Amino acid sequence: MEELLNRFLDPDADPTTLLALLVDQIRPSSPSDHESARRSLQALCYILSTHPELRRALRDALTSLLRTHRHTELYTASGILPNTGFVSESLHRIGHTLLPEVLDPGLLRSVLRRLFDRPSDRHWVIGVTEETWQDLIEALQFAEMPASATLPRALGEILRSLRVLSYWIAACGMEPELLRLEPSLEAYESPFVAQNREITAYVDTYQEGWRQPVAGDADDRHLRVLFSQCQEVIERVRRNAARNGTSIRLTYHLQRLRQLLRRSEQLLDILASLQADATGTSAYPAMVTLFTQLVREECLRNNLLRHWRQNTELIALRVTDNASQHGEHYITETFEEYRSMARSAMIGGCVIAGMACLKILLAKAQMPPLTGGIAFCLNYGLGFCLIHILHGTVATKQPAMTANAIAASISEAGGKLRNLEVLTDLMARTCRSQIIAILGNVGIAIPLAALISLTVLGISGQPLTGSEKSLLLLEQQSPIHSGAVVYAAIAGVCLFISGLISGYYDNYAAYNRIPERLLQLSWLQRLFGQARMRRVAGYIGDNLGALAGNLLFGFLLGGTTLFGLLVGLPIDIRHVAFSSAFIGVAFVGLDFAPDIGLFCWAVLGVAAIGCVNLTVSFALALNVALRSRQVSDAQWQALARSVLTHLRHRPRDFFLPPRRSEAGCVPVASVDRHIARGD
Repeated sequence: MEELLNRFLDPDADPTTLLALLVDQIRPSSPSDHESARRSLQALCYILSTHPELRRALRDALTSLLRTHRHTELYTASGILPNTGFVSESLHRIGHTLLPEVLDPGLLRSVLRRLFDRPSDRHWVIGVTEETWQDLIEALQFAEMPASATLPRALGEILRSLRVLSYWIAACGMEPELLRLEPSLEAYESPFVAQNREITAYVDTYQEGWRQPVAGDADDRHLRVLFSQCQEVIERVRRNAARNGTSIRLTYHLQRLRQLLRRSEQLLDILASLQADATGTSAYPAMVTLFTQLVREECLRNNLLRHWRQNTELIALRVTDNASQHGEHYITETFEEYRSMARSAMIGGCVIAGMACLKILLAKAQMPPLTGGIAFCLNYGLGFCLIHILHGTVATKQPAMTANAIAASISEAGGKLRNLEVLTDLMARTCRSQIIAILGNVGIAIPLAALISLTVLGISGQPLTGSEKSLLLLEQQSPIHSGAVVYAAIAGVCLFISGLISGYYDNYAAYNRIPERLLQLSWLQRLFGQARMRRVAGYIGDNLGALAGNLLFGFLLGGTTLFGLLVGLPIDIRHVAFSSAFIGVAFVGLDFAPDIGLFCWAVLGVAAIGCVNLTVSFALALNVALRSRQVSDAQWQALARSVLTHLRHRPRDFFLPPRRSEAGCVPVASVDRHIARGD
């Protein structure tokens, strides 16, 4: 390392190339080896502290780069989304990943990319801690350089960047979608516009007052107040969007606004510290924080997954927030609600038994693959929609809804330990609600499917399924005779996707104000009448997501087998309610005398299918819900421990509702409402 530092003494050497070689020596062999990188930086600090000529040469190389390169793009573009939009930025990142862009040698941003040219560099740069980088700056001893009577060019670049960021904040803050959700931005002076005026005055005053005693920091305080007001407006828009619907474009602009404000505050921290401290030592922490962030953002500049994750957070929150509102109806508390859930599940079981028998008849029709696939999709989709219209319940549809209700409660509780008992009770109520829903579906689907099969036999003289087909139906539900468990997991994924689809269409209806727009159609009002049209529009607004989710869930189930047939893969689905109905049909088809071993394996298979359906869909839905609400792992782990403790001491709560005497105590729902209000 000392030999390399000696090369900085050559006045004709390229400082960028030498700095890149120096970073190569500091870079550890493994990005996760933070200790090795820290020791290399500490060794560099020691050499600089003991060799003044090497310290001066490295310092001059750095100041030369800062003086001869343009900074603005580094501060205003690195880590900040462009104003091109979500889709354009996605395509931009894909294109630059496949074909890297040409670096402009006059930009400081290009220098940073050359020094840290590996995406993994961000790990060790952040892992060595900011204190180590501050030690390196202190070892360079910039105080040895003669004080400049004029404003240094590097500071001028920061001021210019701050002005550019201010313009962008003002323009972004007046986007039409923001004005629609926050009308006060037009009615009163917008903080996004006010900060631009204050930034302009601050920059002018800073340039004129360089190296003069600071009279006060009133301008700095006022700017920070305006930045805080801008953040408050963004949060209000987020809340309004969660209630009235949002779009990817709005989410993108909110994300960009937050990034612009954060970068402006970082630059302001550096400028304020340098203005208050002539030596510049107090600015080192802010400089290092900005440096590590810029390195991380440049290393991730073409990372598509990160871009999607950042910009779909509010969309996911809106989707899961709607699902959580519907999920509350799937969680029982009292004995009466528990009994009502059982009745609702029995309605679902009746419809599913008919759907299962209709599927067998459609299969016997021997239609072409595409026609048969569409028929199966319509059978599933329209059947699930019918269950919803009849206020029935499909047990496997619950996890996608209840998981979001649980996540909403965790988020509202704020992870406080005193609320864990309430949240644990919510988990117990969810568990017993899903158990009774499964029992209601299966308990009706099996005997009713058998009764339908007997009716067909009595009317036509032919069984719904022959002995060979009946044996095949039992084998398809058996975990040892088929891939029933794997197929159940595929169905669980379809259940999860249908939950997202439901939330998406509810968001679509709210954001695009579908009910209000329907009421403006005069021909529909003449057809239905004004009062009836209001009811129709209200029903569509409340149920568009549920109907779309159920219909498309049916197409997911019916299309999976067709997809497997097209690509030549053994892909299928297993749904617990349909599998149980098929057992009832097969039982009749085998003249009530099935092979006991195969029959027992089929029954166990149905239980396994139900567990996998619920587990997969619940886990996926809960993961999305927790991430969208930014619930920490510590909060979820604390709740998991509390649930296990509750299960050991009071297992009955997970299977049966409280006795009538216990139900009259303190309603848990009221406690949930207190949590939501922050009481």
